[in-house]
Amino acid sequence: MSSLLKFRSTRIRMAQHFETSAEEMLRAVHQQRLEGVIAKRKDSRYEAGKRSGSWAKYRLNRGQELVIGGYVPGTHGLDSIIVGYYRGKDLFYIARVRNGFVPATRRQVFAKLQPLVAPDCPFVNLPEAHEGRWGDGLTAEDMKKCVWVRPQLVARLNFWNGPSRIAFGIRNLLGFEKTRVFGAWSKNQGLEQK
Repeated sequence: MSSLLKFRSTRIRMAQHFETSAEEMLRAVHQQRLEGVIAKRKDSRYEAGKRSGSWAKYRLNRGQELVIGGYVPGTHGLDSIIVGYYRGKDLFYIARVRNGFVPATRRQVFAKLQPLVAPDCPFVNLPEAHEGRWGDGLTAEDMKKCVWVRPQLVARLNFWNGPSRIAFGIRNLLGFEKTRVFGAWSKNQGLEQK
């Protein structure tokens, strides 16, 4: 079919078709560190504007445990959590995480963080000089809105690389089983555990 169709725009591409099991496909996607798979039933047609269930999107996010060092207050207690990792004795800021929260989760996380509220920022690399291209940097002005906590709670986060940044979404809280996550952060690899 691709040999018959010629598209004027380079933004339109013909996707490859694979005849394989879901397990094999997901294994290959994981090995190639791709974002995920879009699948459809063989006998289904595209229905513009409809969600028929004939198409499925399966995202393979990589996960990471990161230490919560603060939060930004908001609706239902908090708007986002502020996370990082330890390198030696120093806690390094990585990101603010908003994705993956529903109102009930925001209230639960907020309740768990309240007993840990602390007067000082635990991250050694804050404030940042600039907000960054996507506004996820924490400047001195942004930090005035933050509530800091003792870094004793660890969150398991999904992350995926976008075109020019990394995005996080909360998966679950591990609680107090771990108090430190050690390693060196790499945008492409995530946290390399030490």
